[in-house]
Amino acid sequence: MAKESSFDVVSEVDMQEVDNAFQQTKKELTQRYDLKGSGATIDLDKPGAKITVQAPSDFVARQVIDVLNGKLVKRKVELSAVKWGDPQAASGMTVRIVGAVVSGIDQDTSRKINKDIKAEKFKVKVTIEGEKLRVSSSSKDTLQDVIAFLKDKDYGQPLQFTNYR
Repeated sequence: MAKESSFDVVSEVDMQEVDNAFQQTKKELTQRYDLKGSGATIDLDKPGAKITVQAPSDFVARQVIDVLNGKLVKRKVELSAVKWGDPQAASGMTVRIVGAVVSGIDQDTSRKINKDIKAEKFKVKVTIEGEKLRVSSSSKDTLQDVIAFLKDKDYGQPLQFTNYR
């Protein structure tokens, strides 16, 4: 029997890069002429992986999010890694929007990826291990086909392929 090869499908975000983008956005809020006196603020809860934008209006909050998105793209953090909630009314006639930084693959998405791989009839074995999936096969070509297939699909969060052996 041939040696079994495998790789892991994970969804990880470098929180240091998110923090760097947050710091740059915070600095730009104090310097940019259209946002300088607007009263908009941005906060990062690193342990909780949450970004909170508070602004006097939804329009200003969206501008702050656009600035942050630009900084995230420059730091090579995929925009699908941040799930923004709906605007909520906050105290003092302001609007608050909370974004969660996605890390790990939840069970529903894991099952969906597993189902999609099985539907394509690849000769692989998929194992769900917590917040990651391990895909194994005796053929490395098949594993590369699975990676190409998953790169073409959109699961609402960034996927990385690690531990290819």
